[in-house]
Amino acid sequence: MSVQPEAHDQSDSYALLNLIQGAVITQALSVVAKLGIADVLADGPLSAEDIAARVGADPRATHRILRALAGHGVFAVAPDGRYEHTALSDKLREDVDGSMRGFALLMNHPTLWEEWGHLLTTVETGEPNLPKLRGMGALDFFHANPEFAAVFFKAFGDLSVSETGPILAAYDFSQFQTVVDVIAGRGNLLAGILQQAPDTKGVLFDSEVATVDTPALFEEAGVADRYTIEHGGYLDKLPTGGNAYVFKHIIHDFSEEDAITALRNAREAIAPGGKLLVIEYVLPEKNEKHLGHTIDLWLMLMLGAQDRTLAEYTELFAKAGFQVTRAVPTSAPLSIIEAIPA
Repeated sequence: MSVQPEAHDQSDSYALLNLIQGAVITQALSVVAKLGIADVLADGPLSAEDIAARVGADPRATHRILRALAGHGVFAVAPDGRYEHTALSDKLREDVDGSMRGFALLMNHPTLWEEWGHLLTTVETGEPNLPKLRGMGALDFFHANPEFAAVFFKAFGDLSVSETGPILAAYDFSQFQTVVDVIAGRGNLLAGILQQAPDTKGVLFDSEVATVDTPALFEEAGVADRYTIEHGGYLDKLPTGGNAYVFKHIIHDFSEEDAITALRNAREAIAPGGKLLVIEYVLPEKNEKHLGHTIDLWLMLMLGAQDRTLAEYTELFAKAGFQVTRAVPTSAPLSIIEAIPA
């Protein structure tokens, strides 16, 4: 009498294997972005042979990479075998709102790939690895490596632009007479705020280098007559008298000491009755899946900084003289934390 081997459920093993092989999908998405395949499909379905001819790739290899991504909902196969867009693959196009093409290109950059190869060191030491690996801090490294910096900031800039709509839909900025956007870059968010609130004026605070293209942006948005630019750095004193001070994806870049300094600068500058608005990924108290947890690992690896829960932000703000009044969720995975002087 033969004995059959005991059957074991391997579903958990294969679920874990899919996560482990996530880097393969990352590379595939980056290759598709680099070749511009999503852009050539903008006008409709094409065969793998036609796609390959247009982007300068091998037809069979093109079919195989698109077939693999289609299994993840990125691209689809039409009944006649041609490939076509899905809602996900459409966001790999360069010319669409919410494009993630820049981020796909960043994730395949050799410099970034090398950085993530040292995550173990950061976990073992609790210290950022970039300064050790490069012999300088992140900002100095970006200045010394402009090609990588351009790819990096293009990716995160596109991500930031995609968040503007959800922020404006979730929060009414028309209650403020003057909004000061701190380290605002080109000023996409502030321009959107002024479009939403026609009686509001804006102050964009950032370095001269960061604001070179700002006048054209505000002219195009039709709000060039309602804003001013003041130049300064991350921890400098801020323009005074604003009714709202906006920090978007700034506080989470700082050590706790520097974060408190930046917030205290806002506390000193804010007008009576004014509000602090910190826009960040607020980590859930329970460990459910959230983009902020991934971004938190970036911050840990490169800057020694962190994302926080609402309770942690509340404690941080209190040290700078602010009291949190509420956290407003948006349709993007970030929230607007509202606080007033304590």
